[in-house]
Amino acid sequence: MATVFLPRGLTRLSGGGERVVIEAASFRELVAALEARFPGLREALGSGMAVAIDGEIVEAPLLETIRPESEIHFLPRISGG
Repeated sequence: MATVFLPRGLTRLSGGGERVVIEAASFRELVAALEARFPGLREALGSGMAVAIDGEIVEAPLLETIRPESEIHFLPRISGG
């Protein structure tokens, strides 16, 4: 099962957990499973979060496959000027 790491700002939606184990074969399935387990999380993830899968920032995560040993990190996007 893939391990998902949530930033501290989203732990209020996950019952306080920063690390969640989810079974999913694709990023779409992963997000759907997270939403089913933690209602409201999908919307929070879509607003200003970057995604790293197995150590690489992914620009279009919806197209990505997830392996059972994958690590997925949701990271607040950094803006600057």
